[in-house]
Amino acid sequence: MRPQSIDELAGQGHLLADGRALASSVAAGKPHSMILWGPPGSGKTTLARLVASHADALLLNLSAVNAGVKEIRSAMETAGAGRQRGQRTVLFVDEVHRFNKAQQDAFLPYVEDGTVTFVGATTENPSFELNKALLSRSRVYVLRQLDEQALAVLLQRALADSDRGLGQLGLTITESAQQLLLRAADGDARRLLTALEIAADLCPSSCIDEQVIAEAVSGGGVRRFDKGGDDFYDQISALHKSIRGSDPDAGLYWLARMLDSGCDPLYIARRLIRFASEDVGNADPRALQLALDGAEAYERLGSPEGDLALAHAVAYLAAVPKSNRVYIAYQQAVEDVREHGSLEVPVHLRNAPTGLMKELGYGKEYRYAHNEPEAYAAGVQYMPDELAGRRYYEPSDRGLEKRMLERFARLRARDRDS
Repeated sequence: MRPQSIDELAGQGHLLADGRALASSVAAGKPHSMILWGPPGSGKTTLARLVASHADALLLNLSAVNAGVKEIRSAMETAGAGRQRGQRTVLFVDEVHRFNKAQQDAFLPYVEDGTVTFVGATTENPSFELNKALLSRSRVYVLRQLDEQALAVLLQRALADSDRGLGQLGLTITESAQQLLLRAADGDARRLLTALEIAADLCPSSCIDEQVIAEAVSGGGVRRFDKGGDDFYDQISALHKSIRGSDPDAGLYWLARMLDSGCDPLYIARRLIRFASEDVGNADPRALQLALDGAEAYERLGSPEGDLALAHAVAYLAAVPKSNRVYIAYQQAVEDVREHGSLEVPVHLRNAPTGLMKELGYGKEYRYAHNEPEAYAAGVQYMPDELAGRRYYEPSDRGLEKRMLERFARLRARDRDS
């Protein structure tokens, strides 16, 4: 059922609609080197084949999974021979991000002199995985996962096509079964057609119902999530920002999404602990303890019982007041340490366990705070002399920090009076 023309390619209207650069290039038969970046089953390989066919060019296929220097050299020799005969060549490299830097560099001379039009396909972010030299010679096109409307078109086409599809079987599918199949495909045309073919084999009648689809997709409905890839980082970013934005509903959705996709729950637990200090801080100090308790509860219970403890932490962290003042204060302190080096400890703060140290004045004039009103020694300098008066921590007016802010204002007034 692989599309034989641009018109048959489902989805990707943002690239292939009339007037778009890629659509115009393909239609004119004037291909250029490109990187096709998109999720599995979005049409990268199909699009590469169509680019070659519309240009009446020889298509050479390489997969970075199993190709090495020998295969690359052989492909370049074939392309060079074709060029001498006036034959254009489109070199399609699947999973191009799996090639190392040296292997990617090997293509550059042939791309530059026009021996091949390079088309690379990748599911990983080209910015991180491909050489800048190769990127600079190629245009990057981002393919999107197929929506349910595009998948439905492919499904019905496969059921009706007698030459390439299942049309000779005269199958129909119920509405509920179709919806279940579209959800299970999760934007992947390959997954959709594979499940449909299995369902056709399992179907005891001419009508595919929900039960048949459920059996066909069993064990294959995990949502897209690639540890270490863009989906992983996009989703953990969405979780963190939803909680920071005080949206417990969105936080719970992204938590459920990541757990459903197989993310390590303890990774999420560690991120929640970090969040409690970075984004809640002293606005609600209980947040850190609750995040720690959630992580410990998961370690004891595992999934699925422990998942609820993580949900408990997510909902709480999203609901409470937020403050990043401790985070900002610590970053400023780190900057001063790096900038100013090893500043001397003020003499009155130094420990004096020996007579010599006492003779040198260590600890002299130190004022024990508990002996002062409000347990505060007004006017005492605790910073190194070079940083005297420097302020890092300024509490917000949210949550418990509001009370801290009021107390600091009172104590600093006493410092001024002192």
